[in-house]
Amino acid sequence: MRNVKQLHFSIVINATLQTVWQRMLSDVGYRNWTSAFCEGSYFKGSWQQGETIRFLSPSGDGMVATIAEHKPLQFISIKHLGFIVNGQDDFDSEQVTSWAPAFENYRFASVAGGTEVSIEQDIAPEYEQYMQDTWPKALQKLKVLCEQS
Repeated sequence: MRNVKQLHFSIVINATLQTVWQRMLSDVGYRNWTSAFCEGSYFKGSWQQGETIRFLSPSGDGMVATIAEHKPLQFISIKHLGFIVNGQDDFDSEQVTSWAPAFENYRFASVAGGTEVSIEQDIAPEYEQYMQDTWPKALQKLKVLCEQS
């Protein structure tokens, strides 16, 4: 049985929607803002709908997901499916089946003052406090990255 909560975060960034989208999802930009979660984190794969994407730590461990939905400059839905441990995808352990699949959705909207980024994330209870503490730091890093000329 899935045991997840949905968390919500948002920030307004003084930059165009195109700038925010590009910097959030580019290799260099992603490495910058996600360092709040794990220094040296990166992704392998594609943000295109239906594609597999892996979110990795420097050790190579992390999460495996697919892009459930991709509407350029509007919305991305990441469907997290499992963990990556010692180079192996884990879709079946009790640690995974207790929460998977879990969605992480990014919404982008032009607003007065720039672009609003809204996050909805399904999270297992044991990671809730970490995400409550870390998402605001990650979004602040994204804001700084996007507001630099």
